Amino acid sequence: MDTLTNPAQGAAVATEGADRPKLRFATVWLGGCSGCHMSFLDLDEWLFELAKYAEVVFSPVGSDAKIFPDQVDICLAEGAVANEENLEFIQKVRSRSKLLISFGDCAVNGNVTAMRNPSATVEEILDRCYLELADLSPQYPREPGIVPPLIKQALPVHQVVPVDVFLPGCPPSAAQIQSALESLFTGEAQTANLKFG
Repeated sequence: MDTLTNPAQGAAVATEGADRPKLRFATVWLGGCSGCHMSFLDLDEWLFELAKYAEVVFSPVGSDAKIFPDQVDICLAEGAVANEENLEFIQKVRSRSKLLISFGDCAVNGNVTAMRNPSATVEEILDRCYLELADLSPQYPREPGIVPPLIKQALPVHQVVPVDVFLPGCPPSAAQIQSALESLFTGEAQTANLKFG
């Protein structure tokens, strides 16, 4: 897909005026440090502009929703897929989102989250974290569900589900985020301009 002529299929994105239907917008956080979301918050007063175009229906920094909703038009996904919880969640996000953006280097190429891949097995990582580095009472978490099981390797989002747009950076700057979102909201996006920042 070279041109996003209508990134949010069925949603009006290129018209002017307050009566324009708002896009359903979400952000999600997988295995990452939250730096991309901090950069998103650096949009500062432009967040008020965003609110003219979009309704934030799910976001760890912009919504109190606990369940990822259906019919999301645009979703930013931060972080790599590092554990079974991330894997299940991004599959749900993909199935419920019209346009999925890999948001930042961990989502785009695994980055810091994937540094564990060549150096240790899952068992070695857990031993190091919970046994070798513990100051007091070294032990694995006892209660089920406290720590989601790690998958064998941390993966960039596109290796798990199809991604429409790549927005790299560690983190992407607020200006990059604004530029990408503005072009999508106004229907002027060219994916060729967005895939590599």
